[in-house]
Amino acid sequence: MRKRLIPVLLVDQNRRLVKTIKFGERTYVGDPFNVVRLFNEKEVDEICILDIDATRTGRGPDLGFVRELATECFMPLAYGGGITGLKQCEELNRWGVEKFVLGQGAHNAQLVREIAADMGSQALVACVDVDGRGAAASCVADASGNLSREPIDFCMRLQDAGVGEIILQSKALDGTRIGYDLELIRSITRKLSIPVVALGGAGNVAHLMEGLDAGASAAASGSAFTFIGRLRAVLISYPAPESLEDMDQAAHG
Repeated sequence: MRKRLIPVLLVDQNRRLVKTIKFGERTYVGDPFNVVRLFNEKEVDEICILDIDATRTGRGPDLGFVRELATECFMPLAYGGGITGLKQCEELNRWGVEKFVLGQGAHNAQLVREIAADMGSQALVACVDVDGRGAAASCVADASGNLSREPIDFCMRLQDAGVGEIILQSKALDGTRIGYDLELIRSITRKLSIPVVALGGAGNVAHLMEGLDAGASAAASGSAFTFIGRLRAVLISYPAPESLEDMDQAAHG
């Protein structure tokens, strides 16, 4: 099975696509509908949409927006942002969302178990935000913004609770375009039996392949698929299918 490359698109409270740096400074990327259409044409493996303001502002998923976006999306769609209950997942699924991404909600063990039992582990993804660098120094930010728990312990608890996939996201490298935290990826993927998606720091295809070589089942990024050059000019891109095949053969060669 070929490993995946996944564009991760961040949506703000105004339904705009943005890209953050270390979860802070935001750069406007474009209209989400136009960008999704472009990724349709590029035959993207799957796409992940994260509403980064939903939890912060205390609201649930923007169901109307997701419904409209899903009608334009011809690839597997994962969505996260403001999910606090099973009914929201059922509603999102009705409109075409295949995977549900829990961020702060992943710290709610009961919620994790309920979604896994009803929707199936294959549909449940936990986005684990990690601060710091390397396997030893990294910690997970909880729902209150405090740093707690070793990442590997938290990921293993999520796996045991029924999560089917982990997005391992580096806060320290978010938007920097200097490459993934490969040490962290190796340390987590060696312990888990479920797929791990690397996120945070990739700026080009070489970085994506490094993440896969480090053990990730998928390499995800916002910057690598939306920016080009030192000045971060917006350019929506994705490797051609034949290039992906060549890279996959090289990785397994």
